[in-house]
Amino acid sequence: MSSAARTVVRLGLGAAMVGAGVLHLTTHREEFRAQVPSWFPLDEDFTVIASGVVEIGLGAAFVALPRHQRLVGGLLAAFFVAIFPGNIAQYAEGVDAFGLDTDRARLIRLFFQPVLVLGALFGGGWLRRTPRD
Repeated sequence: MSSAARTVVRLGLGAAMVGAGVLHLTTHREEFRAQVPSWFPLDEDFTVIASGVVEIGLGAAFVALPRHQRLVGGLLAAFFVAIFPGNIAQYAEGVDAFGLDTDRARLIRLFFQPVLVLGALFGGGWLRRTPRD
């Protein structure tokens, strides 16, 4: 795919991350707290705030630092992998949040996390076929 497609993915994913991070810190904080696994050793509110700040930082960097898109894309992909156990816990524990109020909905959501990882890698230029692509 072209560099234009990577740019669109990078900008869209970056903007979405900033938006999600802001929601962590404001109006959707309680919903995000519900997604913190019961076994996670840190305070729920701290976890939501910290992950929101990380999301804002990574999203803003993905948009504003195109020369570092490879690094930021890799970090963003790693972040998506790191939070995936929380998504699994939401399914396993049957926690309702963000309209995911059935086991089926929570299970379907699990399949979108790899899409986010691939989006971060693609937007960061990790999935190029050739160095010039």
